Amino acid sequence: MIVLLFRILILIALAFLAYTVFLYFQNPMRKLRIAKDNMGFFILDEEQNSKKNLQFVYKGCLFEGEKYLGATEQSFEVVDIHISTPEPIELRGLTRDDLYFLEKELLIRYPYAQIEWKHPINKLLITPVD
Repeated sequence: MIVLLFRILILIALAFLAYTVFLYFQNPMRKLRIAKDNMGFFILDEEQNSKKNLQFVYKGCLFEGEKYLGATEQSFEVVDIHISTPEPIELRGLTRDDLYFLEKELLIRYPYAQIEWKHPINKLLITPVD
């Protein structure tokens, strides 16, 4: 009887362990961290939830965007996105073309949005092209 209970407890522990490993590999923050380490591009966003901010990584730099809901001609959509970075030192090496690429990717997901870059990112967009 005790051996049977012990086997059942081992099966429950193995199922719990498998579930924990599954959740670890499905964690979107883990995917964001991997994209940052690999200098890739990844967007972490819930498009249906306008209250939740979006995060994205590009070339090792983490960006955070605040979404604001507003009225369009047809419906309520995300009309403003304010983007900043928590670590401005990570911006080293980003070019104006990289920011245009990021804007294009955001406009694919939010076609009615006006994107505003916060300091110091907006300084790169304001400076004249030589």
